[in-house]
Amino acid sequence: MSMDMLIDILLDGLLDSLKLVPFLFLTYLTMEYLEHKTSTKTRAVVRRAGKLGPLAGSIAGVFPQCGFSAAASNLYAGGVITTGTLIAVFLSTSDEMLPIFISESVSVREIAVVLGIKLVLGMITGFLIDFIFRFRPSPIRYKEIHSMCESEHCGCEEGIFPSALKHTVKIFLFVFLCSIVLGFLIELGGEAHLAQFLSGHPVLGPLLAGIVGLIPNCASSVVITQLFLGRMISFGTMMSGLLVGAGVGLLILFRTNKRWKENLSILCILYVSGVVWGTVLDIIWRFYSL
Repeated sequence: MSMDMLIDILLDGLLDSLKLVPFLFLTYLTMEYLEHKTSTKTRAVVRRAGKLGPLAGSIAGVFPQCGFSAAASNLYAGGVITTGTLIAVFLSTSDEMLPIFISESVSVREIAVVLGIKLVLGMITGFLIDFIFRFRPSPIRYKEIHSMCESEHCGCEEGIFPSALKHTVKIFLFVFLCSIVLGFLIELGGEAHLAQFLSGHPVLGPLLAGIVGLIPNCASSVVITQLFLGRMISFGTMMSGLLVGAGVGLLILFRTNKRWKENLSILCILYVSGVVWGTVLDIIWRFYSL
C-alpha cells in the first residue's frame, strides 16, 4: 500500500467522522436531558411491573437512557426484577446504535423498525424465559443502585453538557478508528468480496456479530452499526450483534451478582437469543428480497 493511499484513507476517515460530530452532540445532549428527567421514574416502573416485567423492561431499554442496562443488572442482583425482565432490557437496549443512525441520516422509518424489532423480541424472549424458569423476585435482597449505576457507566452526574461532550468525543474516536480499519479492509480485499464474505453466511454472520456484541463497551455497537451502514453485513447479522450488545450491563451483573452460575446462564441465554433471532431475521430478509 502506497503512502498516498494511506493518506487518502486517513483523510477520508477523518472527514467522514467530523461530519458526524454536530449530529452526535445534539443527539447525546437530548439523550442526557431525557435521562435526567426520566431515569428515576423509569426504574421505579420496572421495579413495580411484577409479572409484566419483560414488557416494562423492553420498553424502558429501547429508549436512549444512560446506563439503564447497568441499573437493570443491579436491580436483578438485588432480587427486584426477574431473569426475563433483565434479558428483555439487555435485548432491547439500543446503546450507541441510535446516535450513529441519526448522525448518518438513516430514515425515521428504518430507525423505528429496528427499535420496534428489538422491543418486541426483547419482550417475547423475556416472557419466555420467565415462563421457563418461574423465577420469583426477592425484595429482601434489594439494595440502593442509583449511585453505583451512575459511577459505573458514563458520569452522567457531571451535568448534561460535559457528559454529552464526553460521549461525542468518545464515539467520534471510535467512528474514526472504524473508518480507517474499514478503509484498509476495502483497499486490501475489495468491498464486493468483503461484503459477500460477511453477509453470505446466514449462520456464521450472526454468530460472529453476537461475539462482538458481548464486548462490554459501546465500541462494539459502533462497529456493528458502521459495518451495516457500509453494506458489509446483513440486516440479521447487525440485529444479532445489537440484540446481544447490553453495554456495561453484563459487566455490572458479574460485579454485583455473586451467583456465578446464574450469571453465566444469563450470558449464554443472551448470546443464543441474539444469534437465533438474528438468523431468523436474516432468513426472513432474504425470503422477501427474492
